[in-house]
Amino acid sequence: MITLRKKILSIALLTATAFASAQTKFPDGTIKLIVPFAAGGGVDNAARLIAKQMQSNLNASIVVENKPGASGTIGAKFVQTATPDGQTLLFSASTHALTRLVISNPPYDPLTDFSYVARVGEAPLLMVIAPTLPQTKLKEVMDAAKQNPDKWTAGLPALGAASHLATLMFAKEGNLNLTMTAYKGTAPALTDVAGGHSQILIDSIISLQSMAKAGKVKPIIVTSANRSSVMPNVPTASESGYPKFVTESWYGIWAPKATPDDRVQFLNKAANEAVRQLTKSGAFEQLGIEPVVESVDEFKKYTGKYITENAELLKGAGFKPE
Repeated sequence: MITLRKKILSIALLTATAFASAQTKFPDGTIKLIVPFAAGGGVDNAARLIAKQMQSNLNASIVVENKPGASGTIGAKFVQTATPDGQTLLFSASTHALTRLVISNPPYDPLTDFSYVARVGEAPLLMVIAPTLPQTKLKEVMDAAKQNPDKWTAGLPALGAASHLATLMFAKEGNLNLTMTAYKGTAPALTDVAGGHSQILIDSIISLQSMAKAGKVKPIIVTSANRSSVMPNVPTASESGYPKFVTESWYGIWAPKATPDDRVQFLNKAANEAVRQLTKSGAFEQLGIEPVVESVDEFKKYTGKYITENAELLKGAGFKPE
């Protein structure tokens, strides 16, 4: 019995020593978490939460760097061409997965030119309209947009983003001939809706809730299956009579292709642990993020399914890559 106990203790000690050794070798220096969008947006806010928690857990320096432009491809390209050592990572949204579907000459293939690390969260989208408009319900908005299509314009913060896909779903559900205007990000699109220069915006609740709560734009619905805890008084599209109008944004971490598998798995576990802690502390809930804890393989499978489903939506809407 004593011998067996000693063996078990010895194995446990060796395992702990090996893990500690792996931690001292990796991360080796600062990890750069590249956000391919401007600071202050929903993706950036989520990235900074994750980075802060992972930094604390790993006792390593993790720096968030914003490299916006070209619908997220500038920052993503920076990561794709970085040394594949796990020290440079991409933190992006579902937009990244659809690059080949929305850009005619994409600078990379998101499926094959990156290593999947972890999908960390989902966030419902919020539909808001200009505050001076009289409509308060989804059906009222759809009816008005159908009767006077020339008076209704929807803003698109980025082509291929969850907001773009949700706007296409909205138009499909209402059988609308809706004018859509592309913007360089959420901020200018939101400013135009608040000022009445455009009428509709559907984007992450993380980005829109502050203006909606302040009454500067009027919230109509959330696109998740259930109401959001950060705006519980706003009904879902399903409750409003449109059960097929359900979609969400999501956030993930990628590394350069050929990053060693042991480092990818290490980062996956570190990201998952950060998600668990942020969920427990309530930090995710404050932003309206629903936690996701997945393996690397589960992340890959989810992304493949997501691309297939939305390829059909874009094709059905007659969308052509630019």
